[in-house]
Amino acid sequence: MDEIRGGDKSDFKIDSQTRIGHIHLKVSDLERSVRFYTEVLGFELTTRMGRQAAFLSAGGYHHHIGLNTWESAGGSPPPERSTGLYHFAILLPDRQALARVLQRLLDNNWPLDGAADHGVSEALYLKDPDGNGIELYIDRPQEQWPHDSQGQVSMYTRPLALESLLAELQSDKVPH
Repeated sequence: MDEIRGGDKSDFKIDSQTRIGHIHLKVSDLERSVRFYTEVLGFELTTRMGRQAAFLSAGGYHHHIGLNTWESAGGSPPPERSTGLYHFAILLPDRQALARVLQRLLDNNWPLDGAADHGVSEALYLKDPDGNGIELYIDRPQEQWPHDSQGQVSMYTRPLALESLLAELQSDKVPH
């Protein structure tokens, strides 16, 4: 698997409507993880497979997140400086939704690893109880994305003003 043989770079492109559908995580303690994803992040439990797997969603979808202990019950996170998942990202619909999640994290004393303005998006970074990295983010409208002098998207990482984000809750009229 060290060598990857591809054809000419122009001979294949994945369909532009392709989306990442869901993530399935190996966890050490299923109940702890279900509590985190439902009680802290607000996902809904859609189904269980006994005591070894659970599936969660937003808005009634079959599942956005799968959790299992099939190979990981009682396990520990991978060591630093190893390969594997860096983080998975959860796209929220708007700034108010991101602010509500931030407030929920603060209310639960859940630590943030970072908060960034990337020009194209605004993001919060944290870890779940098993050390899996999570990015909670919103995209800016494409017409607001920064571009360089050649017209290429020019992403950056700048601090995200959390006070400004939380101020979105002052105008939050959407029931939750």
